[in-house]
Amino acid sequence: MISLKTLTRISTALLVVTAALASWSLADEKAKPAKTLDGLPLIFEDDFETGEAKRWLPANAEGWKVTHQGDNHVYSQHKSIKLKTPYRSPYNRAFIKDLYVSDFVLDVQLQSTIKDYGHRDLCMFFGYQDPSHLYYVHLGKKMDPHANNIFIVNDADRKSISTKTTDGTNWDDDWHHARVVRNVESGTIDIYFDDMETPVMTAVDKNFTWGQVGIGSFDDTGNFDDILLYGKKVDKPKQ
Repeated sequence: MISLKTLTRISTALLVVTAALASWSLADEKAKPAKTLDGLPLIFEDDFETGEAKRWLPANAEGWKVTHQGDNHVYSQHKSIKLKTPYRSPYNRAFIKDLYVSDFVLDVQLQSTIKDYGHRDLCMFFGYQDPSHLYYVHLGKKMDPHANNIFIVNDADRKSISTKTTDGTNWDDDWHHARVVRNVESGTIDIYFDDMETPVMTAVDKNFTWGQVGIGSFDDTGNFDDILLYGKKVDKPKQ
């Protein structure tokens, strides 16, 4: 016959195991991204835990690598390399390979790794068709006509198209959450930073209705992780 003391020990052990399983299950659930966002399906995800970045095309591979940060892997734009571009625009870019979208939501965890200064920045690119035709958002420490705005490069130096922005992006050395939401029919572009309810920048432009998306900086350095792309895939038009 099992004593009361033994039964108590068994019950306690079962409770511990149940709690642990529930915790693991919850962690598992949190780790899985939503299958849809804003009505768009998840079409790409990368957390770099393979230790490689085979699905990415950097403008200059010398400036990019997958590296460890604790027990985590991140895609690090560890070196700023000044490249010749047809028009004034960010130098450091890495795009998702062979994937073109119209409407999309790009969700990114990102960390600035440069010493603090007025134009400290990271960027996200979209509607990228070639080096002379693209959009990008510059998340800059202090806003001015060339920083902390949404820009278009359309056979000319980058030009701000923001209808709303802020005084600046409050960079520190921590990780942050950024998001780009694009609707090509309405032309809207919404940028979110940490707060996913209220956009920090907005724009309306219908010049580019398709393109690649990517990450990087104008001339700084940073880390990127847990990249999710929800959207409508399109074929690249024949030139």
